Amino acid sequence: MSTPITTGNHPRAHVPMVNKWFGIGYDQYLQWKELFDQEKVSSGAREEDVLLNGFGNLMVKSQGSPVKYVGHQQGYIATYIHVAYALGFIVTYEELRDNLYPQVAKSRAQALGISRRLTKETVAADVYNNAFDSDFTGGDGVELISSSHVTDNGNQSNLISQDFSESAVEDMIIQIMGTKDNIGQTIKLMPKSLHIPRQLKFEACRVLNSTLQNDTANNATNAVKDLYDLKPYVNHFFDDEDAWFMRTTCPNGMKMFQRDGYNLKYDNDFPTKNALADTYDRYSFMWSDFRGISGSAGI
Repeated sequence: MSTPITTGNHPRAHVPMVNKWFGIGYDQYLQWKELFDQEKVSSGAREEDVLLNGFGNLMVKSQGSPVKYVGHQQGYIATYIHVAYALGFIVTYEELRDNLYPQVAKSRAQALGISRRLTKETVAADVYNNAFDSDFTGGDGVELISSSHVTDNGNQSNLISQDFSESAVEDMIIQIMGTKDNIGQTIKLMPKSLHIPRQLKFEACRVLNSTLQNDTANNATNAVKDLYDLKPYVNHFFDDEDAWFMRTTCPNGMKMFQRDGYNLKYDNDFPTKNALADTYDRYSFMWSDFRGISGSAGI
């Protein structure tokens, strides 16, 4: 049984001398929405995305010869398993009755809402934090960022092994533009957004926003800035100060499913007169198509 909050937990809340209660309510915004595309509300315990192959290029048909017909079958399955997260608190009747500061009681609900948001941010960022770890694999059996994504036309890579720099950004864009589909057909994939830890914010600003080429005396244009509107997003929950990522225009890449949840619910325990409050969230963060992102762990 959880330990309830009593009059002893906030002794200053029962005397009229406190000027300000602080420590809860720092500025926040939802960063996970920059990392993932939110899908429809899920209607079950899991969701599956199934890979389908195309047919390849048309074949030359000589006069009087039959049309060549090809088969069609599914590929790997990306599975999204929803996980439930919950937290709550209990307050005694006496604590509520004797507390002279309504803001203290309100701050508990606020703190629970903050815990809910921070949990979702952490879970989402951990997909990126574990992107290079072979213990965290996707539908194709390898980690999110890898040089050996298995396809029907051989292995493909969405990994470059370079520290963040102007030339590294260019190399990653070139790699993205050369991406093939599962049977080796050329697809017109483009970079969409840059995702970095806080340690790379200033370097990213110089690389993406310099009028001329960054860190050189050459009077050369900044090709990345001229060719792409590549907005950088700093994520405060990235663990690795060297790792950086680039999302692409590939559909069904980084995805999030919300199963269900509520922000806050209240109840009362009749025998004790205690007040109970809790929050609940159930969702999944995952990826279907590795082509939705490229990355580097740095050197």
